[in-house]
Amino acid sequence: MNRAVRRSPRQDRSRFTVDTLLEAAAQLFGRDGLAATTNHIAERAGTSIGTLYQYFPDKQAILRALAQRHVAEAAARLGAVLDELRATEPPFESALRAVLDVVVDLHRDHPGLHALMHRTALREAGELAAIHALEDHLASEIAHHLRRCDRGGPDPAFTARILVHTIDAQVHRVHPRHPMITDDLMAVAGRLAPPASAP
Repeated sequence: MNRAVRRSPRQDRSRFTVDTLLEAAAQLFGRDGLAATTNHIAERAGTSIGTLYQYFPDKQAILRALAQRHVAEAAARLGAVLDELRATEPPFESALRAVLDVVVDLHRDHPGLHALMHRTALREAGELAAIHALEDHLASEIAHHLRRCDRGGPDPAFTARILVHTIDAQVHRVHPRHPMITDDLMAVAGRLAPPASAP
């Protein structure tokens, strides 16, 4: 079955309708998981089920659209922060905190939705490539800051990859069930990449 969005929202009204449907879906997927139905989503959005099906063939397509939107927003926001950190080169803790502040903010709303998207939404080659590109970019930039701050042990690139994937697990598997703050993620990172003088 073709799970792509059926119709592109070219007019302002159509974009508004799609945004309304996606926000309603985010709320319901976050609360009910995959038990949320297209009927529930349409009702929450204040639209008819026929209107929903003009844009999405099923609820999996809606979940994929939410995940694609999330990855695009994450890439844009994190990319801007990483560019600024390259230019300013602050101490490592400050650099990492700036990145993690964005990560926490990106996942602040609907934590259950993020856990669901992480497990089920994006599985096609192009979608996975976008996620891997974001992970690789993050790891490369964190490795840069580890090297310049004499952190990360003998292989900062490896340490950076471990950091990225450990933080990802914290965000998508641990913290959907518990509140998440930047300090929690900083503590995890500090154990993986302690200062060179630390025992």
